[in-house]
Amino acid sequence: MRNLGAYAAPDGRLVFDINDFDETIRGPFEWDLKRMAASLVLAGRAAGQKEASARRAAEQCIERYTAQMHAFAEMPIVEMARFQVHRLNMAAPVHAALMKAERATPRHTLERLTEPPAKPGAARRFKESKPMLTRVSPSRAAEVLASFRPYREILEPERRHLLSFYQPLDVAFKVVGNGSVGLRDYCVYFEGNGADDPLFLQIKEETASAYTQYLPDAHVAHHNGQRVAEGHRAMQMQSDPFLGWTQIGARQYLVRQLNDHKGSIELEDLAGGGLEAYAGVCGELLARGHARSGDPLTVAAYLGSGEGLAEALGKFGALYADQTEKDWEALCRSRKTKPAS
Repeated sequence: MRNLGAYAAPDGRLVFDINDFDETIRGPFEWDLKRMAASLVLAGRAAGQKEASARRAAEQCIERYTAQMHAFAEMPIVEMARFQVHRLNMAAPVHAALMKAERATPRHTLERLTEPPAKPGAARRFKESKPMLTRVSPSRAAEVLASFRPYREILEPERRHLLSFYQPLDVAFKVVGNGSVGLRDYCVYFEGNGADDPLFLQIKEETASAYTQYLPDAHVAHHNGQRVAEGHRAMQMQSDPFLGWTQIGARQYLVRQLNDHKGSIELEDLAGGGLEAYAGVCGELLARGHARSGDPLTVAAYLGSGEGLAEALGKFGALYADQTEKDWEALCRSRKTKPAS
């Protein structure tokens, strides 16, 4: 449920949509439904919701998904692809994420991640905060910047033209995301029309999707950065204008903007009726993503009337949430008992 969030569309408007595609791969649509149901139950428990409320949120998500997929199955294709989810502003957690995104401007990132020039005539540079943010050596910076040459070639001409006005000033290594710890992630600070026009691009290492071994016929893109970028474009109605991919040595990377008006859901946003309202939005946005990237007629036919599906996946979500908590407890015990090296 935190794979959804707010970000800036190419036209500058703030949108709320699915925005994490590290594991994206073509596979059974119901895997996403099961994962979302379990996630919502876990989020409800963590937010202090009663068990019945957490499970009801998972059921609400599946009900909205089913209803929306049936609606998509009857729409003209182009109308379906550009369908706007109108319930966003009615869900308090989504409104909170959009408010956070409004404040997360490139100028805010500039103040947070960089420091003023050390002497007159020098440029701003990244502010080290080890181990989370570390400036790289000149040789590594040169390797990272060289990776922009193939990346620029895959951008649309008008976006390549916009990027040509920006000059790179500094490169840093950044630790990001629980799921990405241990992978390489670089941030490049650019300046465009003066010091008040910063641009931050993230070059994030991508490895094979965890689902790959279970989907031998999935026809996965050879380049994992490309796989993730194409997942963005297939499921999102609007994507980062600088989205692309590149390679540094044998490692494959996704390229995108860093923190460009991004905002995510926090547990405190899910108090009261917030969890169930947010679950409905999750169902509708997941349905739109699946309809855009798959076949809504086939999915709707598979769902049938949907009777019993929400209840079944609500039960699955609760059981899988139980297993997730047991796995977490086992991990914590293993850390405590691990012998010293």
